[in-house]
Amino acid sequence: SHPMAILNACFAALSAYYHGSEIVNDCLKCATLSIAKVPSIIATIYRHVVNKSIVLSHKNLSYSNNFASMMFLDFDDDEVNNVIARALDIIFILHADHEQNASTAAVRLSGSAGGNLFACLSAGVVTLWGPAHGGANEAVVKMLIEIGDPKNVQQFIQNVKDKKSRLMGFGHR
Repeated sequence: SHPMAILNACFAALSAYYHGSEIVNDCLKCATLSIAKVPSIIATIYRHVVNKSIVLSHKNLSYSNNFASMMFLDFDDDEVNNVIARALDIIFILHADHEQNASTAAVRLSGSAGGNLFACLSAGVVTLWGPAHGGANEAVVKMLIEIGDPKNVQQFIQNVKDKKSRLMGFGHR
């Protein structure tokens, strides 16, 4: 299954699990719970997809260091994990400050209709999955894998100029 399908199923399951509980009616508790669960869910999905064992969270690590550890524990070098964690901090801030994008609009619309937070996040995930939104990030990753080695960049750029390839990551494609 596609990782976004699994993530959507996880949010739908959380919506069903917490349906009717007091947590769903307390916006702050529900938001805190969802923010706490997301790194574990995403890391578990990623490690499943790449066929690696699941790594549990560590209470003594920061949010981003913990996420980096759960995702990429294969790096034994703390310095590498700290670089990844710092990059994640920046990515999280940039995405949080992306304003009214399609997935944010979907979450807000679902919330205004009275859906619980997990159901709303599910709506955001399926919107983010689309090729013109989060799928654009996926296209960048595929492009980078296609390029492979930095020595191939010049030829790749030439292929883009010759209209044989597309340079992903500019605009929403």
